[in-house]
Amino acid sequence: MARHIRKGDNVIVTAGHFKGQQGKVLRVIPDEDRCVVEGINLRKKHRNVREGQNIGPVNKEMPIHISNVSPCVDGKPTRVRFETRDDGSKVRIAVRTGEQIGPEIRKAKNKAKA
Repeated sequence: MARHIRKGDNVIVTAGHFKGQQGKVLRVIPDEDRCVVEGINLRKKHRNVREGQNIGPVNKEMPIHISNVSPCVDGKPTRVRFETRDDGSKVRIAVRTGEQIGPEIRKAKNKAKA
């Protein structure tokens, strides 16, 4: 299944406790259909005593389901359309504005000249 978000995208949370908050995608977990968004779904994790590390609780981002986030364009969520161009490259297009989101998913094919 094609993913509508990728690492590094700006997204807005569309459902759940953090609805309306925006953040940057830190990583996508495709096997679980989840993603980790910067500053969203923070949980306290307690660290053990080790040399050179802080002791005590640390805030850590936990994964949220990929269906609860949408790419953010001009501060509003948008759906995503996938387009294959004539040169063979594949890109993500924001339905709201029609502009390209992020870099190409698939690079253009090199055609040999005869």
